[in-house]
Amino acid sequence: MKVLAIDPGFGRCGVAVLEGSGAKATLLYSTCIETSPKLPFGERLLLIADEILTLIKEHEPATMAIEELYFSNNQKTVFQVAEARGMILYIAYAHHLRVAEYNPLSIKIALTGYGRASKEQVTKMVEKLIIVEKTPKTDDEYDAIAVGLTALAHERDPRA
Repeated sequence: MKVLAIDPGFGRCGVAVLEGSGAKATLLYSTCIETSPKLPFGERLLLIADEILTLIKEHEPATMAIEELYFSNNQKTVFQVAEARGMILYIAYAHHLRVAEYNPLSIKIALTGYGRASKEQVTKMVEKLIIVEKTPKTDDEYDAIAVGLTALAHERDPRA
């Protein structure tokens, strides 16, 4: 199975493409799409959409795995991340991809076996579970890889 995994955002959006199953996964690509805060919000969404569309065309994934939104204290940021996430989901369904959504707790459990694992613990497990040839620049990129590994671990039912 090939999965396009996304840690949604509008300033920084982590993306990764993984292939395989369960413990036998290969990282094909990962990056963090960054947009300038100087750009209008709509243009930032367009830049993210263009990158995701390019990845779908290049890698032809069967599934898109995306992290569910969790609430923060900044309502403006939450709404904008929700809008970015909605756009990303639209792209997935418009391209007939299966969609798997995971909350942070389920990602941590899938990777570490512990739902309250720290970001550092998740990062270390990502590095143990998959060969990461270039060190990701941001947590968002690591998070996207973690989402992809979670999807591959649940490949029988991508909505698990």
